Amino acid sequence: MRIELPNQKYRYVTENSTECDGETAFVLTAQNERYLQNAKDNNAHSIIKIKDISKLFGIDKIKIIGITGTNGKTTTASAIYSFLLDLDYKVAMQGTRGLFMNDEVIEGKTLTTPSVLNTYKHIYQAVEAGCEFFIMEVSSHAIVQKRIEGLNFELKILTNITQDHLDYHKTIGEYIAVKNSFFQDECKKLINKDEPRASFNIKNAFAYGIENSATYRLMAYSLNNASSGIIQHFQEVVPFTASLHGFFNLYNLMASISAVHILTGKKLEEVTNVVDNFAGVSGRMEQVCEAPNVIVDFAHTPDGMQQVLNALKEKSLLVVFGAGGDRDRLKRPLMGKIAVSLGKKVYITSDNPRNEDPQLIANDILDGIDNTTDVIVELDRKKAIQMALDDQEDDEVVIILGKGDEAHQIIYDKKFPFDDRDIVRELLNIK
Repeated sequence: MRIELPNQKYRYVTENSTECDGETAFVLTAQNERYLQNAKDNNAHSIIKIKDISKLFGIDKIKIIGITGTNGKTTTASAIYSFLLDLDYKVAMQGTRGLFMNDEVIEGKTLTTPSVLNTYKHIYQAVEAGCEFFIMEVSSHAIVQKRIEGLNFELKILTNITQDHLDYHKTIGEYIAVKNSFFQDECKKLINKDEPRASFNIKNAFAYGIENSATYRLMAYSLNNASSGIIQHFQEVVPFTASLHGFFNLYNLMASISAVHILTGKKLEEVTNVVDNFAGVSGRMEQVCEAPNVIVDFAHTPDGMQQVLNALKEKSLLVVFGAGGDRDRLKRPLMGKIAVSLGKKVYITSDNPRNEDPQLIANDILDGIDNTTDVIVELDRKKAIQMALDDQEDDEVVIILGKGDEAHQIIYDKKFPFDDRDIVRELLNIK
């Protein structure tokens, strides 16, 4: 990807050494250092460091908000984006769901955190569109690989730290250290006070919490008919209502309300007045059908599954799920254990098996299950969903986990069209 920058000695910049030529400068990053000689061999106009061109992309003209955590990044980012738009700010958001700008979709789904230059390009587009804020999800991979190099954050947010990505980070200790490394500088930060693994520089730190005292504290809440609560910030005590379900979403809402209050300086009541306008994120606790009751969610970690299933614990649950291939194997038996502890019946199936044998993935999940009486293994995901729908009775809920609003299933290196929501509608003959 070459990006044209006006009024420079070079015409283009790129982080891909094969795209270099006499009018294209090579942007050197932590990710592409090993291709430096190749860039020179391709007669790159010049070699420049990413931090040396940040101002050319308008990095200093926009407030960047970075959100990291195992779960809740997408919902929190989307809620902040929604609140700011409703408060009449111009805003851009980059993350798992793509690039959004001033209530329009600019690019489709991508990596949680794209390459450095891609992010710079998105920021440049946001500045050109007059945006005051740029919200971005920050993955643990991006922190290690320095895909946020040169960015000055107005606010950093921690949602939580639970187990994930141990295929990459190897140990939970390393994963925790990586997440916490994002919060060691002196910029403004907003920390989940109820997260015991959080470690951060206390300078310019704010906190939100439900169980523990915090700058922003949820004093009371109700989960009847979605969510409502009373938030306290020093002497300010303000109620809010929201259409999101589940206790875990109270944390996402607290983070979002607190962040917007910090970023805008508006009265807390002004912020909470727009909360109910946020309808949630596609594929996150999304009810595909009311009768029969079928819900789809993206939860793909032990903690994520537990939070979602706990949110529906008053119901009798038929749980359909699998685990991604070429990913953290250690979380699979934990996911199995949680599914049988909270579900009436469990259907283990394929997720995105990638290069792994789906049966071996299922076997890893089964390792966490002592009693398999109410467990069915059906590796064909569509058939597994059909079985759950066939078994469903009265007020039971079929909940399909792991893929959310993903539109494809990844088998080896190929993507095949597969959307859990579309499959449910097809099987139930819903137009």
